[in-house]
Amino acid sequence: MATTQWSFEADYFTACNCDWGCPCNFNARPTTGKCEGGWTWHVEGGAWGDTRLDGLNFSVYVNWPGAIHEGNGEALILIDERADAAQRSAIERLLGGKVGGPWGVLGWTWPTVHGPFPVRYDLAFDGVKTRIKCGEYVEVEPPHRVVVSWGMAGSDDLPPSASRVEFVLTAVDGGTRVDLSHTGLPTSRATGHADGWAHFLPRLATRAAGDDPGPDTWAG
Repeated sequence: MATTQWSFEADYFTACNCDWGCPCNFNARPTTGKCEGGWTWHVEGGAWGDTRLDGLNFSVYVNWPGAIHEGNGEALILIDERADAAQRSAIERLLGGKVGGPWGVLGWTWPTVHGPFPVRYDLAFDGVKTRIKCGEYVEVEPPHRVVVSWGMAGSDDLPPSASRVEFVLTAVDGGTRVDLSHTGLPTSRATGHADGWAHFLPRLATRAAGDDPGPDTWAG
């Protein structure tokens, strides 16, 4: 079987919830007992075979129930909305962990994957002042309300930023109530998205309560 040659140079940003220095790099336990973190790469120049990846961004962010090397993580994968079909496919192959690179070392630690989702990136690499935004926040009223754009690259009826998702957070006895509304959806997409929110929101509630929602039956 022919092997596709790939290489690129990139700047990358990484962050996690542990103390500075990352205990997992030294075979120590995560600071809080579990690791949440990830990476964003900005490709300065490079290619997957004949497909150029120059200037594109992509991210992997993971919630591990314990230390990274113990696995069982749940990952979110984001890919630059500017990527065409060939570029998107190339990045998916890289992040799949079967062709080497850092993903070949770490990919097995996140068996559950959500995405990849196309998003708009806003990056400014500037040392300790580095700023990264993946996706678009339309409105933010901390700590009570967040509105984000929602859409899919390549979709005729639901392109990027075509709809809005609003989260309203209200303090209640013993916790926080989350009210969600999704507006601007075409009729053809409404039922599918309603089913999706009905599937994922209870999992979010279980996780927020500190419990394990178990394997995601929708994960492919």
